[in-house]
Amino acid sequence: MAEYLLFESPVGYAVFNVTMKPDTVGSQLKEVQDALQKLDKFGKMVKLVSFIPFQNSDMALENLNELSEGLLPEHLRNVLEANLPQGSKKNKVVLGVAEKNLAGSIRDAFPHVECETPDTSDVVGDLLRGIRLHFAKMTKTLQTADVDAAQHGLGHAYSRAKVKFNVNRNDNHIIQSIATLDSLDKTVNLLAMRTREWYSWHFPELKNIVSDNEQYCRLVLFIGDKATLTDDKLHDLAALVNDDEGVAKAVISNAKTSFGNEVMELDMIQGRELAQQAVREFEHRRSLAAYLVNKMSAVAPNLAALIGETVGARLIQKAGSLTNLSKCSASTVQILGAEKALFRALKSKSATPKYGIIYHSSFIGRAAPKNKGRISRFLANKASIASRIDSFSTEPTTAYGDALKAQVEERLNFYASGGAMTKNDVAMENAMNAVLNKLDDIADETEAGAGEDESMDTEWNEKRKEAKEKKKEKKERKEKKEKEKKRKSMEAEDGKKHKKKKSKPAGA
Repeated sequence: MAEYLLFESPVGYAVFNVTMKPDTVGSQLKEVQDALQKLDKFGKMVKLVSFIPFQNSDMALENLNELSEGLLPEHLRNVLEANLPQGSKKNKVVLGVAEKNLAGSIRDAFPHVECETPDTSDVVGDLLRGIRLHFAKMTKTLQTADVDAAQHGLGHAYSRAKVKFNVNRNDNHIIQSIATLDSLDKTVNLLAMRTREWYSWHFPELKNIVSDNEQYCRLVLFIGDKATLTDDKLHDLAALVNDDEGVAKAVISNAKTSFGNEVMELDMIQGRELAQQAVREFEHRRSLAAYLVNKMSAVAPNLAALIGETVGARLIQKAGSLTNLSKCSASTVQILGAEKALFRALKSKSATPKYGIIYHSSFIGRAAPKNKGRISRFLANKASIASRIDSFSTEPTTAYGDALKAQVEERLNFYASGGAMTKNDVAMENAMNAVLNKLDDIADETEAGAGEDESMDTEWNEKRKEAKEKKKEKKERKEKKEKEKKRKSMEAEDGKKHKKKKSKPAGA
């Protein structure tokens, strides 16, 4: 049973002592529930030991951020050190805490403290709920309105900080874009299917000539009534089918001999409206796909260069954010999206899945069936590296993604024909050198463009040249010193060997 209770309020930390005996509280659990609403009865169960308020709102927000991550703030550590008695390994102090993550951090910081949470003790949950209800009156220095105002202000500040974090990362737009693309795919397929069903009543031969849904809908808008379609419209009709004159002639000839039914003008208007809506959705989907490509190039360029914009966006969506994806191990990235198959395999003790979302990558499709599992594991490893580079880098670049993609290509060739492969450290070093050279070129261009004052440019160039010369001299001195050290060590070893040969007997 908890001897002390920790209550984290929006205005500060409070430590309470449980005044009732543990067996009494445990045996009168129903009475505890009834006494929660009455301060005169509840005040006999717990007693305020100390209340340490926050100095300002910034301090409160900082402590809240650390608590939400399961960390122990320094301010809370000082409060517990000052108000909890010194325990021992045999007689530990039992502290009631609301959050189980915080309880683990407190146990790590204070080995003599044992923590209980509402998950492990119903009594602790009831007592903390009563403290939350009567906290302002039990401190005697606060008003209920003050606590409520501090709670609202702190909640808004915490939420605002979280929202700003998501906006700065910009991966939320990627998640929304790929989800919208999935919805648009279903919508355009449904509209195209309905358009085909509707217009096939009038011109059934058209669906056998044109298989592309967008082209079919545009042809419906262009043709309208099949009786109005003549040879004069051949060139305009060919423009709608990728300048394929053979398809255009087939459409015109089939329109003349079609056995479709005649439709009323009102019915034709509704069919054209349906086709117009489908065309708008196709255009919307195309623009959204282009937006996703641009967004991935800005937020996760290396992941997009390695695995493609669509597959990379789906990985970010499944993980929840780019930061969460960067925290995933390569084995998690490999089966991301195949959770149902994984748990079904674990439950039935059968073979676990080899790939999830990354199966849609072109690398998996190009691999031989016996190598799909191996290449998916290798690709997931490289995708994990690319996501971490994108998550923690400040300047977007595709150099690392291109290097990782080249490694995957080499691995495919190795499985197919046994070609040579580049080591990972060599590939990353080459990519890093490419990035640094690019940055140096940009810096040189900036310096050249900004140099309006010739005297300042000359002084800057002289300083830069002097710094380079000093760096070169320092490097030469270091190399000379290392060579001298190596020479002396070799001479010492030769001297030892010569001495050993002299001291060795002749008949030995």
